[in-house]
Amino acid sequence: MVRMIDRAVIWHDVENGSYAADLALWRELADRSGGPILDLGAGTGRVARHLHAASHRVCALDSDPELLAALRERSAGIAALTGDARSFELDERFALIVAPMQLAQILGGSAGRRAMLRCVQRHLLPGGRFAAALADPYQAVAEEDRSPPYPDMIERHGWVFSSQPVWVREEPGRVVVERRRQAVSPDGALEEEAAPFELDLVTVEEFEDEARSAGLRPARRHTIPETRDHIGSVVVECSG
Repeated sequence: MVRMIDRAVIWHDVENGSYAADLALWRELADRSGGPILDLGAGTGRVARHLHAASHRVCALDSDPELLAALRERSAGIAALTGDARSFELDERFALIVAPMQLAQILGGSAGRRAMLRCVQRHLLPGGRFAAALADPYQAVAEEDRSPPYPDMIERHGWVFSSQPVWVREEPGRVVVERRRQAVSPDGALEEEAAPFELDLVTVEEFEDEARSAGLRPARRHTIPETRDHIGSVVVECSG
C-alpha cells in the first residue's frame, strides 16, 4: 500500500509533473536573468529542477512541506523553502521570480494576488524580472465538438494513477474544475475519488493593473499554446 504522504506527492506529479510546454519560456527568462531565481509554488520541482539542470541557481518556495521533501530527495542542489507566496520574507533578493502554472489564480482573489505581488516587488534585485502564468480554466474541459483530454497518468510502486478533468462550474469570481482521480493497485483493485479545485477568474489586464499597484511594471506578454493534454496560458512579464 502506498503511504498517504506519498499520495500527496503522487497526485501532484500526476496532475502537474508531466507538463512541459512552458519550460522553454522559463529557461529563456532564466538565461537572460544573470542571477538567482525564485520559483513560487514550486511543488515537487517541475520548473526548479529544469532550471537547476541548466546550471541556474534556484530557490524553490512552496507552502506544502511534503512536496518540498520530495523535491529535496530529487535534487539536492535546490534550496527548498517552506512559505506562502502571499507573505514570504527571505534574506535573499532575486534577478528572476517566476509563478508558473496557475499559482496566481489560487491565492484567494485580488487581495491574495496583490499580497503576492508586493512580496515579489520586495524580493527583486534592481532590474529584476517577475513572470506569472494566467490560464483560461474553461479550457480544462472539452467543448462539445472536440474529444476530452487524455487522463494524466503515472505508475508508482506497481500502482497506476490517473486524473482527468470532467466538468467545470462557474461561481462568482472563480471557476471550479473537478477531476476524476483513479488509482489501480498491483492486484487490480480500483480506488476512485472526485478532486475539485478552484481557479480565480482574472484577465491579463486586471493582473497587470494589480502588478502596477505593487510597484511592478508590466513589460511583455508571452503565449503558451494549449496542448492535447493541458490548457494554454499567457505569461505576464514585469520589471521591478
